[in-house]
Amino acid sequence: MKIAKEFNWEMGHRLPEHFGKCKNIHGHSYKMLVEIEGDVMENGMVMDYYHLKDAIEPLVDKLDHAFLAYEEDKDVIDFLIKMNSKKMIVNFQSTVENITRFFLEEIKKSKMPQNIHKIKVRVCETPDDYAEEEISI
Repeated sequence: MKIAKEFNWEMGHRLPEHFGKCKNIHGHSYKMLVEIEGDVMENGMVMDYYHLKDAIEPLVDKLDHAFLAYEEDKDVIDFLIKMNSKKMIVNFQSTVENITRFFLEEIKKSKMPQNIHKIKVRVCETPDDYAEEEISI
């Protein structure tokens, strides 16, 4: 059985090595769908949606209205520090593929119930594009 929950946040970023517009500082209204697959427990649930939200919402809150900065993008990081802006500094370029993988790895680290077999994360950067990855646990 599969269940899913959607999460939304606003976040700025840039891709300093990009050849086009994404080299500029900009932002997106992100949408993430987290799907988990597992056996239905005696209580009739794969996992309580409250517990799923409890595991993921703190990660989303760290990014909401923040700037996701690549650790080697020193000019932007210096600016964000000077402006006392909310930021998260990461060791990867802030592509939607890497953001998807980041969430998947962070969710995998959280304590998932024993009955869960798979986790799938889909992150939509715009209304018409997304990245998706799935892992078995």
